[in-house]
Amino acid sequence: MKVKKYFAASSRDAFYLVKSELGDDAVILSNRQVGNGVEIMALANSDVSKLMTNPDQDIEIQEAKEEAKFPPLYSPSPFINTHAQPYDFEPKSQVPDTLAQDIIGEIKAMRSTLENQMATVSWGNFVQRNPVKTKILRTLLDVGFSPLLSRRIIDKLPDDYNYEQCLKKAMSALAFNLRTVASDEMVENGGVYALIGPTGVGKTTTTAKLAARCVMRHGADKVALLTTDSYRIGGHEQLRIYGKLLGVPVRTIKDTDDLQLTLSELGNKHMVLIDTVGMSQRDQMVAEQIAMLCNSGSDIKRILLLSATSNGNTLDEVISAYQSKGIHGCIVTKVDEAASLGVVLDVVVRRKLILHYISNGQKVPEDLHSADPRYLLHRIFKSSPGDSAFSLQDAEFAMVMAASGDTKRGLSEAFAGITHD
Repeated sequence: MKVKKYFAASSRDAFYLVKSELGDDAVILSNRQVGNGVEIMALANSDVSKLMTNPDQDIEIQEAKEEAKFPPLYSPSPFINTHAQPYDFEPKSQVPDTLAQDIIGEIKAMRSTLENQMATVSWGNFVQRNPVKTKILRTLLDVGFSPLLSRRIIDKLPDDYNYEQCLKKAMSALAFNLRTVASDEMVENGGVYALIGPTGVGKTTTTAKLAARCVMRHGADKVALLTTDSYRIGGHEQLRIYGKLLGVPVRTIKDTDDLQLTLSELGNKHMVLIDTVGMSQRDQMVAEQIAMLCNSGSDIKRILLLSATSNGNTLDEVISAYQSKGIHGCIVTKVDEAASLGVVLDVVVRRKLILHYISNGQKVPEDLHSADPRYLLHRIFKSSPGDSAFSLQDAEFAMVMAASGDTKRGLSEAFAGITHD
């Protein structure tokens, strides 16, 4: 790896020597006044890439060549010294690894500083050119949508729309990409459904709500309830109480063989609902639970329950943990406890899940509703964050957006999953 020193009467002439030999992509490591001239240390761009992948590689410091390898990019000063000046060190002396690490560290620091400055300038230019889009972006963020989805939504908004037109267009795009099913499709079509999700998300109560809907439409003799929750003390008793009130049998499942046998006996049922044991999305037993459902020999449709009170990162983790073998759809629970639905609907849109129902309370079966995209979005944008501790002030908003990455690139990237109707 070769770090080269160049000396000339002025910075312009020294840069000419660097560009002539190392090209336009050369990395300038230092630029300082020495004696009656300027000294520059530079590294070829190709050498930087090798250095980043192999930081232990030796570095050689060499003097500049006497003649440029390539034709000049511009005419040099008539006073330029086209020859490298002699130095008091050997041309190929080996530099210790610590210096290589220091050089890498300085290069990374310079790059980070430059990227931050470019992002700040880019964001400032974007705000000046697109004040309406900036206001829409802030609105989306305030109601809980992620910066990633928000940037990609406003990227598709026309430049000549006012705020009301842009907001209407953004809501239309979100509604179009929020995938929902027809009212009570699960109850109408029937089948075997397993409600899965982390602890405390409301699986047992939601199971009872779905069972009650099916009983009202098809009769108690067409519904069966199963539970795999033998871990919690009295965990299956809650479902048994619901089953007794509905006149529906409830069976406890121990393992895969037990599940296969039970499902074969319930083949005449219109709907079989399986209430699974809740566990952390980071628990290794999640994979075992999914494997049991997949190896049952029956077409068990897995419905993932997502709590509207969870934050975006947690919801992303939950989906990643339970989506390994595929998910038939999802149900959003605890809507009545959430400050905003923006976070959970953002995840549903980004992860392209099918939303079947929303649950907003403990009443069976009243507090279970079919998902209406336009109603949900109207509710989101109707609510105002007010003076929340999590609301950004103008200066804070500018700093956050400038530090969030390359704004220009983020606004221009195509997002295949986000389309307009």
